[in-house]
Amino acid sequence: MEAELTALAASGATTFVGLMATEAWTQVRGRLARFLGRGEDDEAVDAELEESREELIAARRSGDENGAADVTAEWRIRIRRALRDDPEAEAELRAILDDLAPRQAAGPDVAINHNTISGGHYNAPVIMAQWVGDGAASTPRRGPAAD
Repeated sequence: MEAELTALAASGATTFVGLMATEAWTQVRGRLARFLGRGEDDEAVDAELEESREELIAARRSGDENGAADVTAEWRIRIRRALRDDPEAEAELRAILDDLAPRQAAGPDVAINHNTISGGHYNAPVIMAQWVGDGAASTPRRGPAAD
């Protein structure tokens, strides 16, 4: 069970830190502060999240991959502690993560992948996909009559 909570904490930290430098952060920050503050220290946690966001942005601007990784590690530890200290926190965190990246109706042939890009400088869009196309080119041929 501990390994599962550790993995959940890592997923949460990666997701939240990934959102820190986006426009969605303003919507996510309050919810995360309430989750971590557990109704008592919400404002203090909110201030810490904003400070971490500034550290993350500065680290990324300067190319400091270790600094960016430190921000993620810090929140992974905080989330893991919240999960360990409150049995209800697991369901709450899963609900937050599901709201941020809703799972598609997964059938037996559907794989869900979570990709992360960090570090470096990108001058164009980065596309990561298992498959890209309109479907026509991937239709398998079934013998000479298919031409």
